[in-house]
Amino acid sequence: MADTADTAHVIIRPPLAWGFAVLAGLALHWLMPLPFLPPDLPAGWLGTLVFALALALVAWAIITMTRAGSNVPTNRPTTTIVASGPYRFTRNPIYLGMFLGLIGLAIAFDTLWLLMMLVPFALVIRYGVVAREEAYLERKFGDIYRGYRSRVRRWL
Repeated sequence: MADTADTAHVIIRPPLAWGFAVLAGLALHWLMPLPFLPPDLPAGWLGTLVFALALALVAWAIITMTRAGSNVPTNRPTTTIVASGPYRFTRNPIYLGMFLGLIGLAIAFDTLWLLMMLVPFALVIRYGVVAREEAYLERKFGDIYRGYRSRVRRWL
């Protein structure tokens, strides 16, 4: 069993929250389709491109954090503040990639439901994950984290 004393104690693992948002949006689309794009727009291609960019951002962030020697999963301790790679621009590149991924899927499937799922997903991530992570990092790293937080925005 993993030691959870040194973690942020988030309310849900972010990939699970993302998966629930995707499944809920697709299920609602199946029950009652809500297209939002012009029919002549190559939505599949455009959505795939946006999703690929999201995936690239998430991969870059995970690789950067792993190379710095820290843990990515929220149920494992953070061992260092990472301020390189995408973490130079945003403190939450993985979550930003998840938001972008939802947008890409919404475009690819041409469903307003997936865009609407951004709202509950964003609220869960912001208040149930990020707020807890920020408090944890401040407790654990003190001035090092506060300095990083003052230099780099939470989102963009």
